[in-house]
Amino acid sequence: MIDRSHDLPVARQAAALGISRGSVYYLPRPVSESDLVIMRRIDELHLNFPFAGSRMLRDLLAAEGIVVGRLHVATLMKRMGIEALYRRPSTSKPAPGHKIYPYLLRKLAVTRPDQVWAMDITYIPMARGFVYLTAVVDWFSRRVLAWRLSITMEVAFCVEALEEALSRYGTPEIFNTDQGSQFTSAEFTGALLAKGIAISMDGKGAWRDNVFVERLWRTIKYEEVYLHAYDTVSEARGSLGRYIDFYNSRRPHSSLDRQPPDRAYFNRPSLLAAA
Repeated sequence: MIDRSHDLPVARQAAALGISRGSVYYLPRPVSESDLVIMRRIDELHLNFPFAGSRMLRDLLAAEGIVVGRLHVATLMKRMGIEALYRRPSTSKPAPGHKIYPYLLRKLAVTRPDQVWAMDITYIPMARGFVYLTAVVDWFSRRVLAWRLSITMEVAFCVEALEEALSRYGTPEIFNTDQGSQFTSAEFTGALLAKGIAISMDGKGAWRDNVFVERLWRTIKYEEVYLHAYDTVSEARGSLGRYIDFYNSRRPHSSLDRQPPDRAYFNRPSLLAAA
């Protein structure tokens, strides 16, 4: 990237890379302790009221004695990677070179493991800061096939989780995500297309299109994340790893006749007969 010792001026290097010169000198500002408290509460409110936008969240926070402006709430929501979830016309265009794929799961009967996989990203609060969690989930069994933590929302950690799932469990027929830039990137979609996997993407802001992953996030946060205050990323990774192992192998799931996801995923003959 930028080499400050190179004979070529920094401005010329930035122009060659297609980035602004100002971004070269920008140092990210740490998130304040007060904002971290607000972000955690926004995350909790968002799980309970996914339809709430910045205005409603501002009012809900105010009712709890937390005074913050709507624009600041919107800024924090953007940083957390969340938005109000409801069906609305799409008025935005994908980034240049990013193709949006149609939603393929409407009225589709998902009857077996590896028929449909899904993936999403969620915000994870820590004692002093936050990270992002992404996971690949088998739609039929609800099993978490692979996951990663990252301090940024760049595409790399999503691709790593995808590649792990593909290498360990083969290929699904359909892979569903939202329209986030990580999932519409050529790097991510190319990995799916190279395997002959059909790509499905949620409607813009339509939470029901990926409801099973949304339910997973709710479960992980209430049963694991909100009960702990991770001091470090490594601590968060270890604790989340233990919980996900428990979720896959031991936690009964109501939609699976009280079986854990592992049994639903690996014990296929009996499940297919029951279906």
